[in-house]
Amino acid sequence: MTTVSSTTPRHFFGSDNYAGVHPEVLAAIADANVGHEVSYGADSWTARLGEVLDGVFGRPVQTYPVCTGTGANVVGLQAMLPRWGAVICTDVAHINTDENAAPERVGGLKLLTVPAPDGRLTPDGVAGRLGGRDDEHRAQPGVVSLTQSTELGTCYTPEQVAMIAALAHAEGLTVHMDGARLANAAATLGVPVRAFTADAGVDVVSLGGTKNGVLGAEAVVVLNPDAVDGVRYLRKIDMQLISKMRFVSAQLIALFDGDLWLRSATHANAMAQRLSTALTAIPGARVTLPVEANAVFAVLPPGVADQVRDDFHFYDWDGLPGLVRLMCAFDTTADDVDRLAAAVARAAARPGA
Repeated sequence: MTTVSSTTPRHFFGSDNYAGVHPEVLAAIADANVGHEVSYGADSWTARLGEVLDGVFGRPVQTYPVCTGTGANVVGLQAMLPRWGAVICTDVAHINTDENAAPERVGGLKLLTVPAPDGRLTPDGVAGRLGGRDDEHRAQPGVVSLTQSTELGTCYTPEQVAMIAALAHAEGLTVHMDGARLANAAATLGVPVRAFTADAGVDVVSLGGTKNGVLGAEAVVVLNPDAVDGVRYLRKIDMQLISKMRFVSAQLIALFDGDLWLRSATHANAMAQRLSTALTAIPGARVTLPVEANAVFAVLPPGVADQVRDDFHFYDWDGLPGLVRLMCAFDTTADDVDRLAAAVARAAARPGA
């Protein structure tokens, strides 16, 4: 990704991380701010969160709240691998491109990447990285990591996840899911979260909240206890064990104990669809990837992106000239979308555009 103008735009499409905190989440934090509670997760809110996520995933799970998505990925993957282990993932996976090599530097593991033009890993792609096992000169593949929804705004169906998980398990590997935008995928697919996680053979999930309206809360959710070792120790080692954990757990309870997670993700996805439809109608503009979550990847006519930057914040994207990524969030409005589309249309209609 490249940086953008230093001016302060009025409308933000750079990331769903830019959005504020949902009022229901803020209220939950305030509600948790009463009296004293035991620290480091031995509190009533964290116990309640475990019960809530048991319901989300359709089975008893082990829940470890953490501070950040990168932290969840590092802790989860470390717990799934021996010191010599490696992770198979796509070349555009967040763990590969946007975590400053934290899984490798902090986690001490190796990433084995697979080209993925639409962001999705395939069984053939996994099979192609299984070489070198039992060779002491090679990192040993032990985990397959999927991102749901992907960094390119596409989603894995439950069947696609199940096929990859079946192959991984047959080959002695376990399956991790980076679920930073897991809610957006569920909203698009119209299925329960468990359908493409626990029921499909995923062993560990990095459960996202920050991109869906919380202040700062993620979790490592262990679906298969046999797939991990030492999560509770690694969380401390990796500086992800929060002292006043009730405030992190309270945010995730507000999100997942009810339908806030789904309402917020459904709205963000709908705004992305609205934007995609509007851009497609503009001569010279082209949406390059299926819009299956809350991201729109589009090629704009030459010079158009620079003409609208002062009022709209977004990122250029590597790959094609004029390719930009436009992200919608739980608080993106139809007016925000329509203003951006109108600005692009006006710029595209100017002579020389």
